[in-house]
Amino acid sequence: MKLLRMVLNLPAAGLVLFLGLTVMAQTPVNGNPQATPVFAGKYQGVARTATGDVQITLQLSDEAGKFSGHMVMPQGQFEVVKGQMTDGVLSLDLDMKGSPAKLNIRQRDDKLVGDWSRAGRTEPVELKKIDELSGDWEAVANVDGQNYPFALTLKIDGDKITGSSVSELGNSTISKGTVKDGKLAFQLDGGSGTIIMTASLQDGNLVGDFDFNGQLQGRWVAVKRK
Repeated sequence: MKLLRMVLNLPAAGLVLFLGLTVMAQTPVNGNPQATPVFAGKYQGVARTATGDVQITLQLSDEAGKFSGHMVMPQGQFEVVKGQMTDGVLSLDLDMKGSPAKLNIRQRDDKLVGDWSRAGRTEPVELKKIDELSGDWEAVANVDGQNYPFALTLKIDGDKITGSSVSELGNSTISKGTVKDGKLAFQLDGGSGTIIMTASLQDGNLVGDFDFNGQLQGRWVAVKRK
């Protein structure tokens, strides 16, 4: 797989064991609760029209308050042109080849609810977030110019991660892990020291960084098995 053949150049001097280590959760640097609703992710649901429910798939990215993505309906794909948060409501301006639309959504429990407007009509929508992280992943990290493959099995329950890891060095269990705002954080502890790992979803793949004892930094990637 092309992504897993990436060569990540690391000015490194000695990471002996990268895989097969016990995984423990990384404590976030800022422990304060996040007050702003988090909308980034993939959602599926319906728009309730006079003629019946219409299926919707919404993919949203949020980079420091700048929203992008698209919404797919039977009529076609609408691109997110602009997004704005006001009092917990996210308003998205959409466009499909010059045909504008608007989507207003807010979080309610584990769903997004609101309405969308196009051509003078406004209809209610209800969307539910899709778990894109749970499942089996093929991953690779780079140590001193060498790629080291490993496998991850992840299960997401709210903001907690459980699962296991398998490599040529053996098996390990994810005893603790966290996911917040679409970002994973955990650490690998072993006899050589501590490796802090972070990652986020980019185009359906996990892409992230690791830090070994504050002395060695680099990248790791993972592709989900079909």
